[in-house]
Amino acid sequence: MAIQITGVGSFIPQNEITNEDFAKRQFLDEDGSALPQANDVVIGKFRDITGISARKYADDNTLSSDMAFLASQKAIANAGIDTETIDYIILAHNFGDVKKGAIQSDILPSLASRVKHKLGIRNPRCVAYDILFGCPGWVEGVIQAYAFIKAGMAQKCLVIGTETLSRVVDVHDRDSMIYSDGAGATVIALTSDENAGILAHDSATFAYEESAYLFFGNSYNKDLDPNVRYIKMFGRKIYEFALSQVPKAMKECVDKSGIAIDDIKKVLIHQANEKMDEAIVQRFYKLYGKVPPEGIMPMSIHKLGNSSVATVPTLFDLLTSGRLPGQQLHKGDVIIFASVGAGMNVNAIVYRY
Repeated sequence: MAIQITGVGSFIPQNEITNEDFAKRQFLDEDGSALPQANDVVIGKFRDITGISARKYADDNTLSSDMAFLASQKAIANAGIDTETIDYIILAHNFGDVKKGAIQSDILPSLASRVKHKLGIRNPRCVAYDILFGCPGWVEGVIQAYAFIKAGMAQKCLVIGTETLSRVVDVHDRDSMIYSDGAGATVIALTSDENAGILAHDSATFAYEESAYLFFGNSYNKDLDPNVRYIKMFGRKIYEFALSQVPKAMKECVDKSGIAIDDIKKVLIHQANEKMDEAIVQRFYKLYGKVPPEGIMPMSIHKLGNSSVATVPTLFDLLTSGRLPGQQLHKGDVIIFASVGAGMNVNAIVYRY
């Protein structure tokens, strides 16, 4: 028996916001002063570092739970299962349902309960709950589903990551260009295929000194309401933390799995920043005295931006459905899922496809 991803689906909004759309944005420094560089310089440096040239925003009337439902429908159809047989719905997000133009998050009822309702599931034994784990939320949800199934508490779980980060950004902060919207969903189930499934996992929370590397803070525009908060980050600290801790978590996970590093075919890492992700993979392979093989790390950040908990399942959906040019995944291939984010949390899964 094995615990596998038997279905996957994603919802990628159609509204594309290019870097050029920020050309007239009033970017400010933390103290409220204007940035010394012109916007074209700011945007150019941003693209060089993050790799992002465009991102997707949800329609004005679409909420995180709506996108989660649509991604879930696709994953359930892909798995070919009856929704009434789902034992757990585990939904990862960070900000709940945020209406366009609103300043308040709505998580009552939970987004998982909203998705269960939209799916029309009557079975009360289908337990639905949300998890807040920063960007690694979907990966952690898969680990929880794995634990439930391994413990005999479930046979099928629906694990979702969904977010509308475009609605919690400070438009005067250049970091706002990083964030995007989207949802990804997977069905995790017990199967008879002993040659596939989750082989190992690893998670950690670093909160002694690192807990506030990502936080809610005031707009850089000092004329705006100081009681309205936006997503903020200490980018350099996050970069250094990620390069220090994520490769270690990945190595620990691979070592626990018993899989040789040369047998890893793909590394699916949270789409946060192209240069950071490349550096993480370089350091991971360096721990084994090796260099990453060409094409080992599929990327979606260039056109989709950073949609937090949705990046990894969306990337997996794009890869398995053949929608990433030059990238393929074959039956039996071993891959790594890895993520880092607010908490500060890191996690990884070694998985045989």
